[in-house]
Amino acid sequence: MDKIKHSPGIDADKPVFRQHELEIHSYYGYPCYWGSSGIWGMGSSPNMLAVAGFEGPVAKRSATAFDDVHLRSAVEIHGYQIQGSDGAIGHVEDLVIDDETWTVRYLVIDTSNWWFGKKVLVSPLWAEKISWAERNVYVDMSRQSIKESPQWTSAEEIDRGYETNLYKYYGRPMYWSLGPLPEGGLPTNVQ
Repeated sequence: MDKIKHSPGIDADKPVFRQHELEIHSYYGYPCYWGSSGIWGMGSSPNMLAVAGFEGPVAKRSATAFDDVHLRSAVEIHGYQIQGSDGAIGHVEDLVIDDETWTVRYLVIDTSNWWFGKKVLVSPLWAEKISWAERNVYVDMSRQSIKESPQWTSAEEIDRGYETNLYKYYGRPMYWSLGPLPEGGLPTNVQ
């Protein structure tokens, strides 16, 4: 109980990042899960890390620039402005997650702060960059193309037919024909 009482604090509203994870793992003496090839590091499941009873000192690993990826909560991107090729388009209202692969499949864009608006879906793969400091997502799409894109409502199922029409409208290659996606489905150019 004393160990838990004096453990490093956690703020559920702040983003998770490697340095915080490293602090917690070091405090409890657990190996870092990212230090091995398996998804759970040295354990075959998350509970195996807790009950493994590691013997000897756990190698202390310092955070490197590579580790400093600043993982973000999905809530973090809510409200980010969408910047098109010719100006502001709307803001991120929500994310659509693929329940099989846990990939961020779509950003739900609310265009009501630009014109009378509607909600539309945009793949995060179509983003050119994300600026965490500016709270902007930059896409290579015009305001007009977003305005005329197929409307989406949360009651509407996103099936292959809907996705095919969406990708055809934007003239983009369909993700299911591209092979494996980048981890998380997000663009690699983030600031």
